[in-house]
Amino acid sequence: KTNLPLEKISLLLLRRRTGGKIISGIKTKPHSHPYMTHLEIITDKGYVANCGGFLISQEFVLTAAHCKGRALSVCVAKESTWQKLDVKEQIIHPEYSFSTSLNDIMLLKLPYLPHPLHSPCLRPSTFILPGRMCRVAGCGGTTVTESVLMDDKSCNHFLFYSRNLHICVDNPRKRRSAFSNPQGNSGGPLLCAGVAQGIVSYGHTDAKPPGIVTRIFPYVL
Repeated sequence: KTNLPLEKISLLLLRRRTGGKIISGIKTKPHSHPYMTHLEIITDKGYVANCGGFLISQEFVLTAAHCKGRALSVCVAKESTWQKLDVKEQIIHPEYSFSTSLNDIMLLKLPYLPHPLHSPCLRPSTFILPGRMCRVAGCGGTTVTESVLMDDKSCNHFLFYSRNLHICVDNPRKRRSAFSNPQGNSGGPLLCAGVAQGIVSYGHTDAKPPGIVTRIFPYVL
């Protein structure tokens, strides 16, 4: 595992700039979200865990830093099947904190993928207004959950919530959140009109809304 300076992470993310466990999600057709990946993780303690992530280039996956592990493999879509690849390098944000979940963002370097790339646009907005409908994709792209962007006060009860680094997500009228903390397929993207605005980070352990998404914008400028 490698910690790189913030500016190097930004440069890696900018290459594509032009271009929790999902709960109550809607199942989608296989490979309808070919940029989605499924992470299989061997944790530092030897347990097996899973996360989501998404391709941003033909050799990099963007995911959450809490999905790090002793060893990782990534399943990516290849035509009508899946291809399993061992992660060559885990590039964790140097200021990621497990205790606060701040800077919960990580790049995974893969062997170069020769087949055509399908990835969401990485031109996130500085701030997107509450009330906007977006989507959270998880489980390797097999489920999609519609989510509402909430105002900051809806997430102020989270001790380390930061409006500069986080997006408050979900609809309080729903009984269950789009994702829960800390297991499953967190690490997947929050997509607003096809643009990746965030990465699923954490929520309440009982899966009640709202939940927290790491805002991508601060890391690509």
